[in-house]
Amino acid sequence: MPTIKTQQQSMDNLTRTMNTSLENYGIKNATAHWNLSPEELTKITLEKGLGKLADTGALAVNTGEFTGRSPLDRFIVKDDVTKDEVWWGSVNIPFDPDKFQKLFDKVTSFLSNKEIYVRDAYACADERYKMKLRIINELPWSNLFAYNMFLRPSEEELNGFEPEWTVINAPSFMADAEVDGTRQHNFAILDFTRKIVLIGGTGYTGEIKKGVFSALNFILPVQKETLPMHCSANVGENGETAIFFGLSGTGKTTLSADPARKLIGDDEHGWTKDNTIFNFEGGCYAKVINLSAENEPDIYGAIRPGALLENVVFKKGNEVDFSDVSITQNTRVSYPIYHIDNIQKPSLAHNPKNIFFLTADAFGVLPPISRLLPNQAAYHFMSGYTAKVAGTEAGVTEPVPSFSACFGAPFMPLHPARYAEMLSKKMKDSNVNVWLVNTGWTGGPYGVGTRMKLKYTRAMINAALNGDLGPYSYEDYHIHSVFGVAQPRTCPGVPTEVLSPRATWKDDEAYYKMAFKLANAFRKNFEKFEDDSNEEIRRGGPQRFDF
Repeated sequence: MPTIKTQQQSMDNLTRTMNTSLENYGIKNATAHWNLSPEELTKITLEKGLGKLADTGALAVNTGEFTGRSPLDRFIVKDDVTKDEVWWGSVNIPFDPDKFQKLFDKVTSFLSNKEIYVRDAYACADERYKMKLRIINELPWSNLFAYNMFLRPSEEELNGFEPEWTVINAPSFMADAEVDGTRQHNFAILDFTRKIVLIGGTGYTGEIKKGVFSALNFILPVQKETLPMHCSANVGENGETAIFFGLSGTGKTTLSADPARKLIGDDEHGWTKDNTIFNFEGGCYAKVINLSAENEPDIYGAIRPGALLENVVFKKGNEVDFSDVSITQNTRVSYPIYHIDNIQKPSLAHNPKNIFFLTADAFGVLPPISRLLPNQAAYHFMSGYTAKVAGTEAGVTEPVPSFSACFGAPFMPLHPARYAEMLSKKMKDSNVNVWLVNTGWTGGPYGVGTRMKLKYTRAMINAALNGDLGPYSYEDYHIHSVFGVAQPRTCPGVPTEVLSPRATWKDDEAYYKMAFKLANAFRKNFEKFEDDSNEEIRRGGPQRFDF
């Protein structure tokens, strides 16, 4: 039995080792808190006046100037590792290696002599692909986010932990754009040689998880022959896995949280050579705008002690008003995946059988569900369509098409065709069914029609999962005259007229004008992929129409 003196010596040695580790980054004389529990981080946040406790016991914070990601301020260091692999442009913006080193030194100097929070964690639930992470945060609630979102090592795994990648997060450090080479005072920069994600000038926690996701989106295809996916996933009792692709606000988190199926994860996954689907994360990061216990009971119930609410507004007292978007429409909550009862342990499964491409079509012209042929699936995957609605951004007065390749372009360092080719091959090899699901508007565009009822969308997805929509045939499906997709003629639990978007409009001419307007937007967007796509994929898109 060790004596108290021996125990204290061991603790002192551990502290010295940890401080030496931080000094290796250039962070000196910091008061570092390592791997604190959610309870401890919540307590510190409240004591420092940085947050407020909601009536559910969840911690609520305001992320400051930025309540969402800033894609124009996300950079990748251009060096020997990345120069010939990355798809450089407006999404993947190059950053000079020397500039990065100087900015890195400034950030680590800024964190020196401060109270900081450090967490060792890892990404990728499949042991074969595990990425060890060290996350260094300026703020305690940012470290709580890291606890929630990444996989949590055991005490044994923490012993002698050596990180492969490091995330350094300093929200109150402001860059000098002219000197530091950034666009403005905030930045998120990936360096694949040094294996560092450097974030400053923004308190939005999503930059932390998307930095790691972006790194994996480069590493897994290039080095591991594994497809990274911006998707949620769940698995049924029969062992069949369903994958849900979609941009923010299209329903990935909501629709994958199904009490009849076990949740694998809600946002980021890998698809291996042997058809394993594994979660990158250890938690969920869900939108909470208009959240209700009735419509989304799993997410609502997950907002309890340990969860982190971002940019929500309170009613009188400490009850959250989920309908209040006065700070942002991008109100969020992060929570560890074990806050959901019905989860897959560990967070991986096999036998992918159905893929759903989710889109919130604000033009109201896409079918609520349609079946895609392989070439159509590749086309829609590379397009990654959803729509912005009026009022969500300054100057947006009518629906605006929004395309994000692979349903996650801001996080995809490689050319979209490389991901699409991998997905197409896996779809064919696995013989999966691919569905395009419109969770957006019906009966007219935004402002005229109404949002598709969640109960109908759930019924259509359940029918697809259960095989109730029938084989691909003219008896069971109608081919849409503009988009060429196959819309089912009937679906259990859904009125027949809802399945035909044209039938929900009062004016046929207005419907087709709007449909061709969206079709032309698809084709215009796809022009940048034409040279890298074969004729079969190009034919997977909608018809052209000239007004």
